[in-house]
Amino acid sequence: MNNLNYAGIPDEHAGLDNASIVLIPVPYDGTSTWQKGADKGPEAFLDASANMELYDIETDTEVYHHGVFLADAVTENSSPEAMVDAVHATTKKYIKKNKFVTLFGGEHSISIGSIRAFNEMYENLSVLQLDAHADLRKEYDGSSCNHACAVYEASQKANLVQVGIRSMDSIELGVNDDEKTFYAHEMVQDDYWQEKAVEALTENVFITIDLDAFDPSICPSTGTPEPGGMYWYETLEFLKTVFEEKNVVGFDIVELCPNPSEKSSDFLAAKLYYKMLSYKFKDIALEGENGYTTTNDFAKAGLKKMKNLEN
Repeated sequence: MNNLNYAGIPDEHAGLDNASIVLIPVPYDGTSTWQKGADKGPEAFLDASANMELYDIETDTEVYHHGVFLADAVTENSSPEAMVDAVHATTKKYIKKNKFVTLFGGEHSISIGSIRAFNEMYENLSVLQLDAHADLRKEYDGSSCNHACAVYEASQKANLVQVGIRSMDSIELGVNDDEKTFYAHEMVQDDYWQEKAVEALTENVFITIDLDAFDPSICPSTGTPEPGGMYWYETLEFLKTVFEEKNVVGFDIVELCPNPSEKSSDFLAAKLYYKMLSYKFKDIALEGENGYTTTNDFAKAGLKKMKNLEN
């Protein structure tokens, strides 16, 4: 990773002590089964972020003033299991520092570690998955830490709500909960799918977004693109509602497989990440000199309902 600060933000907003937000890159592509290159996703995302306007028109905010610390990348790749353990440990370390923890992959197997950490730290956690694929296999290619198994553990240990699903294996039927699975072909005919999905969530929510949830017409650079996906504004409308009505405790974005001749997917990922931060922080006041603070504490803001920090 050559990027010194996320999005090129000033140093006063990029240090760990001054940041409310932590961004953990995970350049891992150990279990992809079709197109390789997700390990290049974090760098492409960061490069695109550095060329992005930092004022968000919709929320009338500049969320980077809350501070975004770019953590060292998790580079463990000796085995899928070792990678998951490393992501789990790193994620949990920063949650314990009272940071709003986010991750950018890498392929979807990284989410096994991030979800595990959040589930250990938050009571009654929901996992909201935006994805083309169900990812509910218990094991694939000899490992339970495969990208095809990304949310199996979440389905067993948390409240899993799946949105945008349009590809799955028959062995995944019955593992998923049809009442909490929003299939793409049904979403286009249901004007109330967003309300139903939000209603299915508990108060504390971790969001995992596989970029193949988007239609390949707007985000082609993913490892396994599927036709019939979600579009930009419907996705933002849904996410904004989730942030407004629930306590989003963190999120990850995965499966950017950059193409040197197609940069729009990189920029979509960069804008999506920044939009999600903008939704999270738009109602959190900044205090201090010039209206900004370097010590925004989520515990004081009443945004965390965490389990014992010793867990």
